[in-house]
Amino acid sequence: MSTGNTGLPPRANPGGQRKKTPVKKKKSPMALFFKWLLILVILAILGAAVYVGTLYLKAEDTVLNTGVDKAVPPEQSAEVKPLTMLILGTDYRPQHQTHLTDVVMVVSMNPETNTATLVSLPRDSSLQLQGYRNDRKLNSFYPTFKNLEKKGGSSAEEEMKTMLSKYLDVPIDYVTVLNFQGFRDVVDALGGVDVNVKYNMCHRDSQDGTDINLTAGPQELDGSKALDYVRYRKSMNCEPKTQESNDFDRNARQSEVLHSLIDRMKSFGGAVKSYKVLEAVSDNMKTDLENDQMKNMIKAYYDVNKENVNFVPITGEWRSPFVYINESELQQAKQALKDELEGRHTVEPQAAAENADSVSQP
Repeated sequence: MSTGNTGLPPRANPGGQRKKTPVKKKKSPMALFFKWLLILVILAILGAAVYVGTLYLKAEDTVLNTGVDKAVPPEQSAEVKPLTMLILGTDYRPQHQTHLTDVVMVVSMNPETNTATLVSLPRDSSLQLQGYRNDRKLNSFYPTFKNLEKKGGSSAEEEMKTMLSKYLDVPIDYVTVLNFQGFRDVVDALGGVDVNVKYNMCHRDSQDGTDINLTAGPQELDGSKALDYVRYRKSMNCEPKTQESNDFDRNARQSEVLHSLIDRMKSFGGAVKSYKVLEAVSDNMKTDLENDQMKNMIKAYYDVNKENVNFVPITGEWRSPFVYINESELQQAKQALKDELEGRHTVEPQAAAENADSVSQP
């Protein structure tokens, strides 16, 4: 029997030294930070993709049903072609069923720059346009066209597009009409709007159900209060009476509310509530946009920032009962719309808005 064979396995370290256990290298806090930052970025991108995708699905069931069921040629898609739209806000609501347009805006959009220019016109304007009566306020044309439509004339929406295309010297591709109830519902769907009420506003009228009572200061308004804020004109049946407001003040407040709505839409909470917004719009909107074009517009402009929206209010001189448009401002507005369509988005100094407070008008 050999004494050299012990029956045990040979030692792994015949030199007698213990093998060191490898130590894991501790990652620096900065490396961990960037790792998690990358994960968050990826999740954000995926989340945005899912959000946009689900928004399409929701749009198919709501807003897209209000459009025209007609194909859009690829070269006419809002994803590649700059477009201009007329936006009308009517005073139609359950307790006040008329179609006066308290809001008249024309917006040009450019998908290449992902920007837009929006021109707002005073509701009491006298257009001074050949072929149209100049003894009628701008806000009365739509209901007049609606009456003619009932008698066999062309659609009121087409007539408004034609008239304002001539007036602003820019082709208007589409028109969208949103009533006051839709405005209320959109604001409520986004959880309200943040505004700074410059002065107290009080107006009560039992005939049409108006009951405006706002106090000065920064605040969050729900849909009904936000509508009161943009509509307020003068004090009535209130003691003490509150300061009157003119068309130019109202246009400035409309811009303020739109800015706030864009902020709400860009927030996470706004994204979650977008479904309710789509439902609110679909129930209270009329448009000649094709269903597919609506989808194209969502693709092209869903991420537009308020800094990329140029608001251009037009003012003028109040000579009762009309506002006579400032010709210089009108020409600047026309040029701003044309520049937008041609890819030259510029933000003009809002001198008109700054001077609005100095204009006196009932």
